Amino acid sequence: MSATLVFLIAYAILMVGVGLWVGRLVRSGGDFFVANRDLSGGLVFSTFLAANIGAGATVGATSLAYREGLSAWWWNGSAAIGSLVLAFWVGPRIWREAKARGYLTLGDFLERRYGAGVSRLVAALIWLGTLSILAAQLIGAAAVLSVAGGIPRSAGVIIAAVVTTAYFAAGGLLSSARVNALQVAIILLGFSIAVPIVTAHAGGWPGLTLNAGTRADFWFSSGSGSGWTLLVLLGPAFIVSPGLLQKAYGARNERALRRGVAANAVALMIFGFFPVLLGLAAYHAFPNLANADEALPAVLTARLPPAVSALALAAIFSAAISSADAVLFMLATSASRDLYRGLVNPAASEAQILRVARWASAAGGVLGIGLAFVYQSVVAALTTFYALLTVTLFVPVLGGLLVGRAGRAEAYGAIAAGLVTQVAVQALTGGRGFGLWTPTLCALLAAGLVFAGSTLSRGGPANRA
Repeated sequence: MSATLVFLIAYAILMVGVGLWVGRLVRSGGDFFVANRDLSGGLVFSTFLAANIGAGATVGATSLAYREGLSAWWWNGSAAIGSLVLAFWVGPRIWREAKARGYLTLGDFLERRYGAGVSRLVAALIWLGTLSILAAQLIGAAAVLSVAGGIPRSAGVIIAAVVTTAYFAAGGLLSSARVNALQVAIILLGFSIAVPIVTAHAGGWPGLTLNAGTRADFWFSSGSGSGWTLLVLLGPAFIVSPGLLQKAYGARNERALRRGVAANAVALMIFGFFPVLLGLAAYHAFPNLANADEALPAVLTARLPPAVSALALAAIFSAAISSADAVLFMLATSASRDLYRGLVNPAASEAQILRVARWASAAGGVLGIGLAFVYQSVVAALTTFYALLTVTLFVPVLGGLLVGRAGRAEAYGAIAAGLVTQVAVQALTGGRGFGLWTPTLCALLAAGLVFAGSTLSRGGPANRA
């Protein structure tokens, strides 16, 4: 067993230990779901950044840069732009309503705004789509374990799922927020040390961009790494993600929310250059990798001293695990409060809901393992999730905050129009869309038009029953 693998295993045990220790303090659903609404600006920053810097932001963005070049910055840059909108506009508005009405999940907001049916539908769709992002994080963590110690992908996926589920199920947001602070420290330290060394080894900027051609285009590329494509796909998702909005509920006050989420956005903009440089360096060193998802762990292992390589691989492992716990957060809350309480047992006690949330997180981990065996890459899995999340939630959530008389007809219409248009344009164009009109942008336009048209034709008060 390599020293790097021993280090990663010890680090995984530490994460589980911290989560279990903090989990002892969980006594209620308020502790589990919103950390008793007492997260400081610093904890909001760390738990948001840990959720946003996952396998997609590291392994996925590096593989995108390996294939397509500088435009891969938009993977993290788009998330940063969406985070700024959340920090200064959407987040404070929905936090005030959540605080006043006692919301614990996004489903609580949707139920009050549009009725129980919309909340249940969205919860079911979230479960279907969110498993894709969980699979992506598990794939990313498994890639690290494979490079570090030759662990087979299947075993690596299982290990990552067990670690994440163990510390999250113990304490929900209360434990994951503390573990996330540790993870963010490892992520930022590891990448800050690794990137300069790897870049210098490749000959600096001239070496990275030598004969790069279109790979040096920051704004657009010919493939899935186009800045426009990523901005439309990812920007809205990071504004209305249920996991992020529910983390926002946990903020101590609006000031803590704005400062924490905005600082997360700035950090994402800066961090976005790290996987891009590493992807270019990996292409410089290994231009014929069979699996682009291995570009990041491969270049870190080959170009760094052993101790630094171990820290850098721990940073990638942290990134995947931290985002995986954010996914389990979405799954556990939607399953326990929106589906179980809403459909199975409306009179459920707080203890019963908390128990279901923990079992749901375990079930989500198992299903994520299964789906990780289906997807071939991190980017493929994440693209599925972000498209579904964007076309399902963006219009109903923003419409619910801004349009007083919109009701369930508008929400159902927007969700149906978005999903149908996404599937139709994806199928008709092979995923290419119509020029700048990507399938996701077409779906957002259709959802927005249906929502606006239905609202204008209503003319009277909303029917939220």
